[in-house]
Amino acid sequence: MGVGLTPTETSALLLDKIRRGHDYARRRKERFRRRASAVKLLTLALSAASTILLGLHRWTDLAFALVALVTALAAAEPFFNWRSRWVLMEEAQYRFRRLSDDLEYLLASTTADGPTRHQLDGVFGRYQAVWDDLSRTWLERRREPAPPSTP
Repeated sequence: MGVGLTPTETSALLLDKIRRGHDYARRRKERFRRRASAVKLLTLALSAASTILLGLHRWTDLAFALVALVTALAAAEPFFNWRSRWVLMEEAQYRFRRLSDDLEYLLASTTADGPTRHQLDGVFGRYQAVWDDLSRTWLERRREPAPPSTP
């Protein structure tokens, strides 16, 4: 990275950073969404299977084992809190997308000299605020005790 970049070069650098932040949030959101959905679907399938098997007297032992797995999943899910993390990344993704749009508009609406340093500092401050909010919220949610689960 160079020192004393022109406003246009600084804008390109900042836009690249914003897009990488957006890509990071999108990848994490997809991973958390898949995990949250998998836990919910697995819990649902195991619950349904155990209910059906309880009706078949020959399979009650297996049914009770499935009920135990459902209970374990229900207890683990609040600890990992995939859905909350998914929503957090979706919000960050939105904010990065909005910031990218704002910077692209700023670049398109300024003269050939590019935006002023003051304008770019404002965009960079908002970029930093997205990361600050994301990190703070992430840490706050990890510090909270898991809510009691209800199987």
